[in-house]
Amino acid sequence: MSKPSIGFIGLGLMGGNMVENLLNKGFPTTVMDLNPEAVAKCTERGAKVATTGKELAESSDIVMLCLTTSNIVESVMYADDGIMAGLKEGAVVIDFGTSIPSSTRKIGADLAAKGVGMIDAPLGRTPAHAKDGLLNIMASGDKETFEKVKPVLDEQGENVFYLGQLGAGHTTKLINNFMGMTTVCAMSQAFAVAERAGVDRQQLFDIMSAGPSNSPFMQFCKNYAVDNNSDLGFSIANANKDLGYFLKMVEDLGTESKIAEGSSANLQAALDAGLGNGNVPEIYDYFVKLNK
Repeated sequence: MSKPSIGFIGLGLMGGNMVENLLNKGFPTTVMDLNPEAVAKCTERGAKVATTGKELAESSDIVMLCLTTSNIVESVMYADDGIMAGLKEGAVVIDFGTSIPSSTRKIGADLAAKGVGMIDAPLGRTPAHAKDGLLNIMASGDKETFEKVKPVLDEQGENVFYLGQLGAGHTTKLINNFMGMTTVCAMSQAFAVAERAGVDRQQLFDIMSAGPSNSPFMQFCKNYAVDNNSDLGFSIANANKDLGYFLKMVEDLGTESKIAEGSSANLQAALDAGLGNGNVPEIYDYFVKLNK
């Protein structure tokens, strides 16, 4: 049985490795990205290239997006020569990025009117897992559409979760990132306060990690604040974007989150201080120098 043709837009660390995995598994794949070097890496492995979203969509059974913001997703979808203009009836769009759920549902409704399905499927784990097809995938959308593309998702993820109606995947990812990034902010400031108070940071870690505060996030924070090893692989800029999306989501739900507002303010301050490209635990450097 022939494999569906894939169109993939967004060849960053995660997306580029996902394409490598698809090509290794024999999926005919067409790619598009603003970075010519990223495109070249894919073509060297056998991918074709499209110059517009319309062209890419016309040649694809499944269009996959791994983009950084909802605004970029919408621009790629709705441009005059964008994806929406080239999709054929029966195709499916999968958004692997982290987007605002209300934007996802709007795009999904417009696609449904064209006879095209949509799945939002944000990702967990790292680019290394993407290369080996071992991601965690939080998928949601019409169940029939999900079942249609699940064999392809299974080639990309070790764990593929179905979460229900369209937007539930992005909602879950934003909640997950709210918890994770808030935890990193709190733990990084704990190490920074210890440093300013003259308390040994390694001893603080030994004590805290022996109790219920222990977690992989604490280890990531300790790796940087104590060992100067920045290995989480998620930038302050991305964390700041996701917390902003989380706040927009809770506003859309008619509620608020003072906790997220605090984390967002700290991430924004670290970004303003020039730390945006650093991994999230590097916010320690902002906290340790923070004066009233």
